[in-house]
Amino acid sequence: MERAEPVTVISGWGIAAAGGVGFVATAATLQTPLTTRWVATWVAAAVVAFAVSLGATLRKATRSGTPFLTGATQRLALAFAPAMFIAAVLTGMLLRQGLGQFLTPLWLLSYGAAVIAAGMFSVRVIPVMGACFVLLGTIAAIVPSGFETWLMAAGFGGVHAVCGVLIARRCGG
Repeated sequence: MERAEPVTVISGWGIAAAGGVGFVATAATLQTPLTTRWVATWVAAAVVAFAVSLGATLRKATRSGTPFLTGATQRLALAFAPAMFIAAVLTGMLLRQGLGQFLTPLWLLSYGAAVIAAGMFSVRVIPVMGACFVLLGTIAAIVPSGFETWLMAAGFGGVHAVCGVLIARRCGG
């Protein structure tokens, strides 16, 4: 029975707050070219956004009396992890080769794939959110250089904010 139930303990407000972190990273990198500082800012933003979202999810689980570490949430995490691990490995490789211009499509596409995979165990909005990231990653792969920060803002800021609010309203926080 547990396999049939979607994971609804994910905090929409936490995802929306992750979008806020994305907007802060955008403001911090808007005038910064693709340098180590740009990469470090976005990596730090990803860590902060993950911590904020996880913290809000744990708080939602505690408030609702829903256990957080269930088989369903473990499957969700296991579905999410491989694409993120691949993105981390390829990020290091691209940076060592001086190919930082490929980070934006890599990050958007990998995150989108991870969210779609994890969304198979959650509410319907989650895989739609992942598809939005895949679309933005595809755009990032074909547009000329110079739009990296704007595409990161659209995904990690805008998509998170909009989908987070939708999840919060539909799933009680």
